Amino acid sequence: MATIDITEQSLAQTLENNDIVFVDFWAAWCGPCRMFAPTYGAAAERHPDITFAKVDTEAEQALAAAAGITSIPTLMAFKDKTLVFSQPGALNATGLEEVIQAVKDVDMDKLRTEAAQQQP
Repeated sequence: MATIDITEQSLAQTLENNDIVFVDFWAAWCGPCRMFAPTYGAAAERHPDITFAKVDTEAEQALAAAAGITSIPTLMAFKDKTLVFSQPGALNATGLEEVIQAVKDVDMDKLRTEAAQQQP
């Protein structure tokens, strides 16, 4: 599956309709972003069960600001509409595969239970 472009208007629907969503925040002028793009695209092809999205931070400045993006590229991963990973910097193919597997392995019931226990 190819990557999809996300806008402020389509983010919520994308998260609602997909179990796992990776989001690459990037810009055309960013060298590391351009270097990461083929790695990200190849991962999208290898994992058709995951939605791989891209956000052009120049075109979607409000969305980038709302997401707290201060450095690009930044990769975020959502599972069941919950942010489970966020990291700036380009990953190599091995690093990206490790993150993908870790996100797949997240036990959301356990995560929610731990979060509930931390509430005052």
